[in-house]
Amino acid sequence: MYLTTEVKKEIFAKYGKEEKNTGSAEGQVALFTFRINHLTGHLKKNHKDFNTERSLVKLVGKRKRLLDYLKKIDINRYRAIIAELGIRK
Repeated sequence: MYLTTEVKKEIFAKYGKEEKNTGSAEGQVALFTFRINHLTGHLKKNHKDFNTERSLVKLVGKRKRLLDYLKKIDINRYRAIIAELGIRK
């Protein structure tokens, strides 16, 4: 499995406040980005996997909504996570 509990803890420790703070917006955006990158790589090899494609579109929508929320609440946190993850809107 590509997403083990150790990987999740590392992501939340790096981008969230601590590894047990799984509810932080930054940690969730980082986790979604990790999963999106994995699914994108999978779809490059298996272009007819339509279920994975649908899951990818749903994940991108979740991340977009979460980033919109973060932008509305605190623009500085939004800019920091965008720059740190290397994604842009």
